[in-house]
Amino acid sequence: MDALSRYEPIIEDFDAFLDACERHLPTTVRVNSIKATRDRVVDALEAEGVDVYGRDWNSDVLGVATGKPGNTWPYVHGWIHGQEEVSAVPPAILDPQPGEVVWDSCAAPGGKTTQIAAEMNDEGLVVANDDNLGRLSALRGNCDRLGITCAAVTNTDARRATLDAFPNVDAFDRALVDAPCTCEGTVRKNADALDGAGASASRNLAALQSDILERAIELTREGGTVVYSTCTFAPEENEAVVDSALSDGDCRLVEFDTGLESSLGITEWNDETYDDSLTKTRRYYPHQNDTGGFFAAKLEVTA
Repeated sequence: MDALSRYEPIIEDFDAFLDACERHLPTTVRVNSIKATRDRVVDALEAEGVDVYGRDWNSDVLGVATGKPGNTWPYVHGWIHGQEEVSAVPPAILDPQPGEVVWDSCAAPGGKTTQIAAEMNDEGLVVANDDNLGRLSALRGNCDRLGITCAAVTNTDARRATLDAFPNVDAFDRALVDAPCTCEGTVRKNADALDGAGASASRNLAALQSDILERAIELTREGGTVVYSTCTFAPEENEAVVDSALSDGDCRLVEFDTGLESSLGITEWNDETYDDSLTKTRRYYPHQNDTGGFFAAKLEVTA
């Protein structure tokens, strides 16, 4: 946990944070509303002897008393998808509507893509992109199992993405940039998550993250929504990236509330200062909701 020590100045109750990072992560699933209702899923899981408990902030997120929800028939038939609870936050913030055109810039393996499609009632177009060809099979497989028909899978570098493949689309209504990151927030399920983590690794990734976010803003219509998220605690990959986007003047931060306990985004880190509006972003720490760690920002495109 030494790699996390640099965050002590910005995390309230740092000891509780470290304790949570060392505990086992609860297993959660997301109800796939395209194929089943929450009540039907609960009944089916309980019929298999799996205890289920709800999560107040989102009725489609369920805790399950099994480490292998993929072995249940509701999973096989696409009624549920194994998804870490806080990972369901970015699509909820994005709030996609039926009939819209939405870009998921870094989509594989598809948890957030399929959540976006479900929130759209599988109506509209979700362009699910990933630059890693080897991960596209998982993305396609999850879309098929969950009955998603509105997703178009693309394989391109998100930094250079265009709308050329979609001649009837002038711009995206919404875009999700769940950016490649150092993944420190996944340490509760991945013991190797902190290997190589640190300020240097975060700074190296920040340029890539900024480029993808900038492209998402460029491809989204004026008044549209872009959500930027990571599963890391590093300000270099979080507030600093969003601050860079704000400096271009083509977007502004929007306040949001998921119902989960969270901390405000920070406005200074080491020798860096960020725009005061960065307090509209949110940091989700493991000790607050017994989840993994996440960062999320909601942006409105203004030009």
